[in-house]
Amino acid sequence: MISLICFFIFSLVLSSSYAAVQDFCVADYTAPQGPAGYSCKDPAKVTVDDFVYSGLRVSGNTSNIHKFGFVPAVVTQFPGLNGLGVSVARTDLGVGGVIPFHTHRGATEVLIVAEGSSVIGAFVDSNNKVYMKTMSKGDCMVFPRGLLHFAVNQGDSPALMYASLSSENPGLDALETQLFKNDLPTDLIHKTTLLNKSQIRKLKRLLGGTN
Repeated sequence: MISLICFFIFSLVLSSSYAAVQDFCVADYTAPQGPAGYSCKDPAKVTVDDFVYSGLRVSGNTSNIHKFGFVPAVVTQFPGLNGLGVSVARTDLGVGGVIPFHTHRGATEVLIVAEGSSVIGAFVDSNNKVYMKTMSKGDCMVFPRGLLHFAVNQGDSPALMYASLSSENPGLDALETQLFKNDLPTDLIHKTTLLNKSQIRKLKRLLGGTN
């Protein structure tokens, strides 16, 4: 057991330091994953396919309540990103579509509008000041690390956006799912947010929460 723990610790140290002294550290999905990320794949087994990801060719599914489709290219899908501190994602928004309030605790995001004529992007800083702008094709906006942000497609055609993030595994915490997709009692949510109880129950049913 002790030898297994030592091996696991050694793997974590190796995964966190390898990319700094070598050209790359392609994720080894067969090895244990820890707080430092994935261990490095044996360089002899690395191929060009580890550095190519084609998932962003496919549109995100917008047939949901937010008309919002999301296709990530992070280290869990794209092994070549391991240790490089960068990832990307594709976002599709139908007409009237919304990217709900969320944060990335581990990354700053740059959102680029590839298609669309009127996309609102906004974030809220720690002093509750709102920074908001209506963007068109070719515009981009930066959302600083850890701050609440969202986007809305108010144009008359679908919008396509790409996000670049400063982490290979940026994480995503959505405000609405944290509040309503859980078993926290409705009465407590009401007391802590002052939201109407009937509206809380409606959102819990919609998002899969209980109590």
